[in-house]
Amino acid sequence: MSHTNTQNKQLERMGHAPVFGLILKMSLPTMFSMIVQALYNIVDSIFVSHYDKTALTAVSLAFPMQLLMVGFAVGTAIGVNSLIARRLGEGKRQEADKAATYSLLLAVVTWLVFMVVGILFSSSIIGSYTDNSKVHTAGTQYLSCVYIFSIGVFVEIGIEKTLQATGNMIFPMLFQLCGALVNTLLDPMFIFGFGFIPSMGALGAGIATVAGQIASMLFALIILFSKRSILRPRLRHLKHIDFSVIKNIYAVGIPAIIMQSINSVMLLGLNAILAGISETYVDVLGVYCKLESFVFMPVFGLTHGVMPIMGYNYGARNQKRLWEALKYGILTAIAIMTVGFLLFQLIPTQLLGLFNAYPEMLEVGVPALRIISLCFIPAGFGIIVSTLFQAVGTGFRSMFISLLRRLGVLLPAAYGLSLLNSVYVWWAFPLAEGASLVVAIILFLQLYRRINRQLSIPSAI
Repeated sequence: MSHTNTQNKQLERMGHAPVFGLILKMSLPTMFSMIVQALYNIVDSIFVSHYDKTALTAVSLAFPMQLLMVGFAVGTAIGVNSLIARRLGEGKRQEADKAATYSLLLAVVTWLVFMVVGILFSSSIIGSYTDNSKVHTAGTQYLSCVYIFSIGVFVEIGIEKTLQATGNMIFPMLFQLCGALVNTLLDPMFIFGFGFIPSMGALGAGIATVAGQIASMLFALIILFSKRSILRPRLRHLKHIDFSVIKNIYAVGIPAIIMQSINSVMLLGLNAILAGISETYVDVLGVYCKLESFVFMPVFGLTHGVMPIMGYNYGARNQKRLWEALKYGILTAIAIMTVGFLLFQLIPTQLLGLFNAYPEMLEVGVPALRIISLCFIPAGFGIIVSTLFQAVGTGFRSMFISLLRRLGVLLPAAYGLSLLNSVYVWWAFPLAEGASLVVAIILFLQLYRRINRQLSIPSAI
């Protein structure tokens, strides 16, 4: 009985607790875990950069495809998160349980697809970007490893978002911490060798990565099927597949997948442009992506706390709390991005130095970090507004903004600017962010008016 009361209180707080305090309570654990995740990603690249320059270039070339895999995992899980939060807000607990069950099914099916891609196409993917045989071999080994053994990332992320939809942020944080610790401990052992373990360079980094993901998955499965979880996945839900639930998951999930995968496509395109200039530019982009994650990951952690609050209160028709969550989410995201902007402006040399940057890399990278970071603050606003679109089931708005930012403006601008002067290529980032910001504001105002009419409650932001 006490356990049921705890579950009910956990859901009730999303509809009644003070909004800003609730956002902090639900977001801080995930923000912390994502900072840790960003740190171990940075540590991973630091170890590789000290192994040799070839390994750093190989991992940088494989990174966009790795992001594509994570994009499918996160995008599908966002669809599950949004559906579960809305069904709980509507009081439909059994429908939420069914969505949690299908989350596991979709995770396994998606892993099988990526496993096949890893087996058949890793070599040709890396080979399309480099003629350097050492880079090609190291990149193929790394990409094959993280694709073939990727079941951990799909299942863990699915469970993570499932629990976050119920307001449970502590265990998702612990899942991330578990994977981060395993990865960080194994990285130097498999990259440089330890005892009977041979030195494996980029392949060693891949082995450490999947080991951390599988450890997180096992931990997450234990919690999901224990009494600590509000939701109850049931095998009986798989006997007769309810495609309406899967349709509802992908109504938000497909736009989210596209949004998450856009970064991968963007980086593939940028790598193609930058490889035509020099490998140094590819290295700078790869290092920037790792440093950027340290700034953006806390904001994404914030969205994991904000989204279920928005989704729950939208489902419960509580307009005031919906807009309060949006307001506090935007202010918090801008504060985080401001800190990141200042770091990139003030200490770019020290940031690049973490990755054993050679003189040419510093010459290219220092102005690059300062230019690209101009987009951080407007990006904070855009991320939270996109989270609102996903939370209320209109994920295609988020998809459109991301398509515009990453593909519609950034890639064409980067290509055009690179023809003028290679130094100008980095200005494509702030140009793309400015254009997408204008569109995000327009789409938000349209949605704001629609929700006001739909819920018929006096509005206030």
